[in-house]
This record gives sequence, structure tokens and C-alpha cells, in this order.
Amino acid sequence: MGILKTKGIILSESNMNDFDKMVTILTPNGKIGCAAKGARRPKSLLMSGTQFLCFGEYLLYQSSNSYHMNSCDTIEVFYNIRTDLDKLKYASYITKIINDVTDENQNTYKILQLYLNTLYMISEEEKNLDFVISVFKLRLCCLLGFMPEIRKCGNCKEQEELNYFSLKDNCLKCTACGKIDKSAIQISDSTRTAIQYIVLADAKKIFSFNISDESLKELELVTKLYLNDKLEKEYKLEELF
Repeated sequence: MGILKTKGIILSESNMNDFDKMVTILTPNGKIGCAAKGARRPKSLLMSGTQFLCFGEYLLYQSSNSYHMNSCDTIEVFYNIRTDLDKLKYASYITKIINDVTDENQNTYKILQLYLNTLYMISEEEKNLDFVISVFKLRLCCLLGFMPEIRKCGNCKEQEELNYFSLKDNCLKCTACGKIDKSAIQISDSTRTAIQYIVLADAKKIFSFNISDESLKELELVTKLYLNDKLEKEYKLEELF
């Protein structure tokens, strides 16, 4: 029993009783399921802070094995996402992935940081949304322990002509080794450079590069198959309505 003050973002919300809500909050220390009493009342101070994608600072009371929300201070509601169905579709897509890879009592600081940065890119920037989620997927794989070898061929250690990405071996491969790897995807030099940048760049700068339409198609394919392979699940963008 006790009081917990934490920043976090609402991953999901559901109605409970006549005026209450149950929400899932992603915090730097894992997910928390929390009851928000009276949050659906029109004048409730908890109303805005318990909506999907709201990022805020929460004061929670723990009793036994459950949490109850005492108060919340809203930091960001991602209004531009809420009012744009296309942006909302992409935000819901990455939220489903985040929900699947996080749990209670887990160090999720870097995952939360990536999630918030990605939502900001979806909300505020004019970047291609397929580009944004491709970067998100590869960087998330790195945070989950699937960082690929991107400086040299994962097989022979050659540092030149790294134009294949191996799903099986989690690495770039040279032309000779890549051709005999059935799981390897052939990529261009610019796509390889993009992959290397996403893996190594500072967390705040991972979206700070440009890529051609042709290379983006390759990046989309690599990141989609890599994420699906590592999480053993196929994620698809779905229409909301």
C-alpha cells in the first residue's frame, strides 16, 4: 500500500460501471492497470488525463494488488493524432506493438522514450508515416535485445559490399554470404546506411535523415519482416472504421 507519482501515457481505456474507467498506463517502470473513479463524469478532473494517448503525470494510490488514480496533470494529448484518422491509424498500430512487448515491473524507460518520440513524429512532423513506423520498428527491435550486427558481415566479417540483411542471423551480410542465406534480403547502399543510422543514432535523432522512395520500400520490407520474425507475430495496419 502507498502512493506512486509517475509520468506515463495511456495505452488503453475501458468503461467500468456508470462513471468509472479502467486504464493501462505505460510508465518508465512498466505497465500499470489503474481504476479511475468518476473519470467519465463531465466535470471530472480525471477526464482528459485518462484518454487514449494522453501523456501526463499521475498520482496513484496502491491498495492490495490494485491501483486507483488520485489525480493527473496532462502534459500532452496529441491533438493532431486524435483529429486525423490516418495518423490515428498509425498511432494505434504502434500502440498495439508497444502493448504486446511491455509488462508490469519492467524497465521501459527507453521504450517509453521511443514511443513518445514516434507519436510526436506522427503528430507534428511532415515525415512519411511509413518511414516513421519503419524507423520505430527497427529501433524497438534493438531495445528488445535484437540489435543487428551492422558494421561488418555477420558471417565472414567482411566490411565491404554489405548489401544483404539476414533475418535469421540478425546482421548485414556481404554479397557472397548474403546470396547463400535464404533469409537474407538484398538492399541498396542507401538502405544499408539508413539501417546503420537507425541502430546507432542518438535516441532523439533517429528520425533525422532523408531516404528515397525506392530505399524506403526496402526499409519497410526489412523492418516489417524483422519485427514479425523476432516477435513471432504478424502486425498489420488496419483501418479503424
